[in-house]
Amino acid sequence: MDINQLINVVKQKIENNIKVIELEILDKSFLHKKHKNFNPDKFHIKIKIKSDELNKLSKIEATRKLHSLLKDQIKNNIHSLEILFI
Repeated sequence: MDINQLINVVKQKIENNIKVIELEILDKSFLHKKHKNFNPDKFHIKIKIKSDELNKLSKIEATRKLHSLLKDQIKNNIHSLEILFI
């Protein structure tokens, strides 16, 4: 899976399960290129999300919800996940 496919999968999963006002998914993989454990098949993504549904939850609960939705991608394709609730 390449980064564009991953971004599309992540976007679909989030939009199909959470009422989203605003969603932006960014590739930040360049931050890990010089790391010893760098794997070109795993990516660092940053999710900027605005959702009344998530804002009603604590930050930990909202993060858990996103992690639960993306568990397969985290296991197989995501090296690092940044989440920014806006």
